[in-house]
Amino acid sequence: MTRQFQQDWQELAAAAQKGDKRAYHTLLQQLVPYIRNVLSGSLSDADAVEDIVQETLLSVHKSLKTYSPDLPFKPWLLAIVNFRRTDYLRKYYAGRQDRISPVDVLEFSDEHVTTQPSISELGDVELALSRLPERQRRIFRMIKIEGFSAQEVANEMGMNVSAVKVSAHRTLKKLREELGND
Repeated sequence: MTRQFQQDWQELAAAAQKGDKRAYHTLLQQLVPYIRNVLSGSLSDADAVEDIVQETLLSVHKSLKTYSPDLPFKPWLLAIVNFRRTDYLRKYYAGRQDRISPVDVLEFSDEHVTTQPSISELGDVELALSRLPERQRRIFRMIKIEGFSAQEVANEMGMNVSAVKVSAHRTLKKLREELGND
């Protein structure tokens, strides 16, 4: 996604806040493929992706008045996408716990296969991330969670690429220490 698109979304959101229905409609139309792409990177269930896209659009609709046009639109949107995805995963895994015991999972696990983290592990990571300074947390999320390149993050945040890489590395090291995953 180009910086121009981000600026367009920012302008469309500001116009929509002022009651411009065409801007609002255009904004939502442009967001759908982007949201779908973000979610498809972490969810393989196409129906779930579409459900979360719709939930995200509903949240954007309800929360648009809280968006500050002075700030970039994309981080605001991605926060909503992440909240909706987390809600979905929480419900999904809560439902699975009724049917699958941890013993069953352990019996079929293979030490060479990477498994999805548990909800409690995700909560621990979120808690550890919340303790970081905002700038460090944002860099880490953009690179490690949202999949942006160091160059894209550097451009977005007005930093040089080396500083972004160092920040991401230090954050990862700090999280590993805090979570006991040396």
